[in-house]
Amino acid sequence: MSAPTSTASMRPLRVSYTASYSRNGATMLLVAVAAVFVRFGERTALAPDALSPSRPPASRPMDPELPRRFLDTHYSPPTGRTIVVHAGGNLQAALDSARPCDVVTLESGATFSGSFILPNKSGACWITIRTAAADNRLPAQGTRITPAYATLMPKLVSPNNGASALGTAPGAHNYRLIGLELTTAAAVTETNSIISLGDGSAAQNTIDRVPHDLILDRVYVHGHARLNLQRCISLQSASSAVIDSYLAECHGKGFDSQAICGWNGPGPFKIVNNYLEGAGENIMFGGADPAIANLTPSDIEIRQNHLTRPPAWKGVWTVKNLLELKHAQRVLIEGNLFENHWLDGQDGSAIVLKSVNQDGKAPWSVARDITFRFNRLRNIAGGVAVAAHPEAHPAVPASHMKFTDNVFDNMNVGVFTGNGRLFQLFGELDDIIIEHNTAFTSHSVILFSALPQITNFVFRDNLTTHGQYGVFGSDFGEGVAALDHYVALGYSFEHNVIVGGTSRGYPARNAYPATVADVGFVDVRRGNYRLSTTSRFAKEASDGRDPGANIDAVDRATSDVP
Repeated sequence: MSAPTSTASMRPLRVSYTASYSRNGATMLLVAVAAVFVRFGERTALAPDALSPSRPPASRPMDPELPRRFLDTHYSPPTGRTIVVHAGGNLQAALDSARPCDVVTLESGATFSGSFILPNKSGACWITIRTAAADNRLPAQGTRITPAYATLMPKLVSPNNGASALGTAPGAHNYRLIGLELTTAAAVTETNSIISLGDGSAAQNTIDRVPHDLILDRVYVHGHARLNLQRCISLQSASSAVIDSYLAECHGKGFDSQAICGWNGPGPFKIVNNYLEGAGENIMFGGADPAIANLTPSDIEIRQNHLTRPPAWKGVWTVKNLLELKHAQRVLIEGNLFENHWLDGQDGSAIVLKSVNQDGKAPWSVARDITFRFNRLRNIAGGVAVAAHPEAHPAVPASHMKFTDNVFDNMNVGVFTGNGRLFQLFGELDDIIIEHNTAFTSHSVILFSALPQITNFVFRDNLTTHGQYGVFGSDFGEGVAALDHYVALGYSFEHNVIVGGTSRGYPARNAYPATVADVGFVDVRRGNYRLSTTSRFAKEASDGRDPGANIDAVDRATSDVP
């Protein structure tokens, strides 16, 4: 595997842009002319109003690079033999004997106890392992499975502490699982992963040992109420997908636990239309160093998932955040519902993005080219924390992130308490764009902390409450004072509506209504955060849209998520 592209070569074509305020606070035009780099593999884009999974909104020169490859997971019926495994049958023998293009059917409702392995076989034709239930008894392709279908699912059950129910041989490839339930026996009290796609240890230290072309389709993966479980799915593979599935009871006490976690597979990854319960982090990339030199999990699609946890877990299992990226690049996070998060193992930010060389063996570790759009976040203790490289070991500073058209609602209230900050920005970040978000925050809109400074910072067309501190810089005050100190050269901070704020000490070309009632929402009490046509802020964003999120686009992107 070749070394990853350098930070410089990942940067988009740069053009000039307007910065509302310079280091001395005066209005200025900052002409930022940077080196020109050509980037390949991005999709043709359309406007946000044309949002669909295959038609993302238009990108601009400073935008992060999108995934270069999106996996096609359309299902075609197998053309080979059918191997039938009844209750009490030898599942591993059936897996060993299956040839490319075969289908292995497992009796509905039957239990198969063991730690099963997908063998490495020659040939690129898919082997399907599935329930014997007819297709018309399962949810259709593109529709999420739920526990209500458990009676139709054969059950793969790990009987031993520390053992997976399903794993892969080195280099195993071209397997699709459909309509299976995977868990541990009730007597199991601790385990690492229920499904292990690839190996996160030093044993998988070359790219030829990485399993690839693996699809988990409409599977039900879960722990149980007493199980200390590190993760439901360990994703250490290439060209792998988790789609239309239901992952629950993924929790642990005193350590991080995830619904899905990966660090030793290159991608691309597709995580689409799943229900994901995780205590430590629902989805995480990084957190351990890859054993393969220069490997970075890349080209990751995270769309239309429901990332949540029951409030009853508070104080029972260790909770950190809903999504964390420590080592990942070219990530699209779109149309998800993030909910139910509180301060516990961390200070309460629902989303954490930072470059971390976890154990000091991977200095190429980086979080960059991350697009976060059309998501809903509700019942959360805090919003998004972005840090350049906050840990002790050297890493490539985090960069190139865009947050647009997201709704942050019900923050730092009830049992969902924490820092109450919408965005926290730490260290020498580059290319951070925050625009067209709608948010209701109690503490601060932005907290800047930890020099050196941020370059190429945009905060534009957002609609948010001011909270207690507004835009605040640690030890340097609020508003222009914070921006001038923590943002190098210049910044764009304009056309925002900051409710409860004041123009005193803040940049011009923004609006500061006194109360939420002054904004002119259609029906704020019922959660309709569209602006009415009579709102004085309607069509006043820099691009002629309403400030805040495109609520219609957010609704379309998340319409099938809950």
